[in-house]
Amino acid sequence: MTSQVNSTAEQTDAALVGEARDSGDGGAGKEVRRLDRVIIRFAGDSGDGMQLTGDRFTSETASFGNDLSTLPNFPAEIRAPAGTLPGVSSFQLHFADHDILTPGDAPNVLVAMNPAALKANLADVPRGADIIVNTDEFTKRPMAKVGYATSPLEDGSLEAYNVHPVPLTTLTIEALKEFGLSRKEAERSKNMFALGLLSWMYHRPTEGTEKFLRAKFAKKPEIAEANVTAFRAGWNFGETTEDFAVSYEVAPATRAFPTGTYRNISGNLALSYGLVAAGRQADLPLYLGSYPITPASDILHELSKHKNFGVRTFQAEDEIAGIGAALGAAFGGALAVTTTSGPGVALKSETIGLAVSLELPLLIVDIQRGGPSTGLPTKTEQADLLQAMYGRNGEAPVPIVAPKTPADCFDAALDAARIALTYRTPVFLLSDGYLANGSEPWRIPDVDELPDLRVQFASGPNHQQADGTEVFWPYKRDEQTLARPWAVPGTPGLEHRIGGIEKQDGTGNISYDPANHDFMVRTRQAKVDGIEVPDLDVDDPADDDGRSAGTLVLGWGSTYGPITAAVRRVRRAGGRIAQAHLRHLNPFPGNLGDVLGRYDKVIVPEMNLGQLATLIRAKYLVDAQSHTQVSGMPFKAEQLAEVFKEAIND
Repeated sequence: MTSQVNSTAEQTDAALVGEARDSGDGGAGKEVRRLDRVIIRFAGDSGDGMQLTGDRFTSETASFGNDLSTLPNFPAEIRAPAGTLPGVSSFQLHFADHDILTPGDAPNVLVAMNPAALKANLADVPRGADIIVNTDEFTKRPMAKVGYATSPLEDGSLEAYNVHPVPLTTLTIEALKEFGLSRKEAERSKNMFALGLLSWMYHRPTEGTEKFLRAKFAKKPEIAEANVTAFRAGWNFGETTEDFAVSYEVAPATRAFPTGTYRNISGNLALSYGLVAAGRQADLPLYLGSYPITPASDILHELSKHKNFGVRTFQAEDEIAGIGAALGAAFGGALAVTTTSGPGVALKSETIGLAVSLELPLLIVDIQRGGPSTGLPTKTEQADLLQAMYGRNGEAPVPIVAPKTPADCFDAALDAARIALTYRTPVFLLSDGYLANGSEPWRIPDVDELPDLRVQFASGPNHQQADGTEVFWPYKRDEQTLARPWAVPGTPGLEHRIGGIEKQDGTGNISYDPANHDFMVRTRQAKVDGIEVPDLDVDDPADDDGRSAGTLVLGWGSTYGPITAAVRRVRRAGGRIAQAHLRHLNPFPGNLGDVLGRYDKVIVPEMNLGQLATLIRAKYLVDAQSHTQVSGMPFKAEQLAEVFKEAIND
């Protein structure tokens, strides 16, 4: 669901918000208005191709040079009941000529392919917005399925909106008559007709989509050409129909991006690339032991394509086998990874504890989703923080890293690998469904910008006995990092025991000595506590007298976009508020306590019931105020802005 098209930030800036002119390239002299940003939502049945439609529009928007942010939203069922509210799938895209941070609070344009799509999304659509509806689906039976006694297109209930009734199905079938397809086959291309219409409305490039369709259906050239024809028919319909008298331009976001080569990327794809880069920078084979689970499966799919970069993927029979294989690969000298979501973390917990005891590098990638249990597989949540922090028996500390945006998943993966390799420890990488499936522009880094992650394996004896004999001690630690040596099996003279039973400090022999166990527990904790992480940056524009704001908003993970957008709104309205965002959740940045102590109020927005706030209150004795949401959807910026305004004025 990502674009393979690179774009550069070096484009011509020609955006004036609200400027109108006549079209000079056809369209029967139709008016063209220039906007600074647009939010579009495609909605239909889960079988209507809304995710593909949104993805193609996103890809062309990325290649054009706009900043963008997306929110795919789809049911957990592979094929949910057609025409029902639970079966609605949607894709929201926010694109602009300037820096943006979220998929937007509410769509300016809703494309509703059937009555269920209209009803499920209408509450989010502001008055005056455009609604494009497929009138062919507004018949008695589909409307009855969702509780419409009368047609909303005729009963006046949509008078507050600019409704564009378009018989998408009929027009698509008519456009494809020459292909000899059955009605059912032709209907499948109606999403491409809609994509063509929206591409005309917003002056999106078309070459990439046509090339994509021909590649996707290369083995079925007639189907490929039918989809291209439907796409072009939608574009032509926009140009010729009187119902669409205006088209819109959103100029490239030339000032939003530093110079470089960009591509559109989702969080899971960025994370996958980060893992591949980590393996290359460490000069180690990358091994993934995984069991498919939503929303983490895309990482397994992607990494399986990169054998040429020394990547090995193993689809195990269950979660426990997946992490067991990964830990074995770590023992064998690989950069080992296991991917999962919340339910899988619960199953992997015993092996994570074993990795803590063995002190081997292992990345546990948790793409969080709504819980508990099976919960909401395709919806987002941040409710695994305490599970990652404490969800093992005994004292088993594990570092935790959390990316803040889809593109940041690349850097977070490299950071997690750095910690795992340097300190010989398992590391949690906490992403979530919002980041995993959402996308944004990503500047492709130069290789020389990436960190050097190479490690030194043990190659010989490292300890001298009292009698002068040189031996290998598997738990003789680095004085700085407290990491133990990493000895690849089969290296002559480095034979040693491994296993979950407590080891003697230094020798690694089995030990039941109380004092030794106390020492080893405290040493493992000290190793994690001593991990080097950057100090926390605080965005706090001081007033004219140099005074800081009185209120701090502290976030982590995917709340970064909505929080930052809300903070900007508050500041534009004259409010004074500070913001900080955590990537490292264990250990916390060394200056976090000092930062928290500088503010009268600390607000912690989270997509859980206050897990970070609980940790902050316990560790720093700060009266952190939670603002929580567990709806399966990300925060909206306007919602958070109101919360922040109330906190400032309270």
